[in-house]
Amino acid sequence: QVQLVESGGGLVQAGDSLRLSCAASGRTFAMGWFRQAPGKEREFVAAVDWNGTRTYYADSVKGRFTISRDDAKNTVYLQMNSLKPEDTAVYYCAARIVLGLSRNKNDYIYWGQGTQVTVSS
Repeated sequence: QVQLVESGGGLVQAGDSLRLSCAASGRTFAMGWFRQAPGKEREFVAAVDWNGTRTYYADSVKGRFTISRDDAKNTVYLQMNSLKPEDTAVYYCAARIVLGLSRNKNDYIYWGQGTQVTVSS
């Protein structure tokens, strides 16, 4: 059983940056970030494989967001730059129990409680 705790969310203005962190209670394999806006489905944002060599992004965040991991700290990060109002959502990190990354939320076993990101225009 792996517990995930997100942090770093907040209220920012359009164009600002935020860095989200996801601390895991133990060693994790492939990790992902997802987000859910009010009234919408939870959607994929970014994923990283077990050793950080491969990453994958949703088209809507490509070039603005960067996912990374520090396995010495059992932590995954999501650096978010040039934030837009449409990035407003609750952001969740999630962990798989296999090595390879995925954009499918059903492939993730463990989930954090989420952190709110609000971007004002």
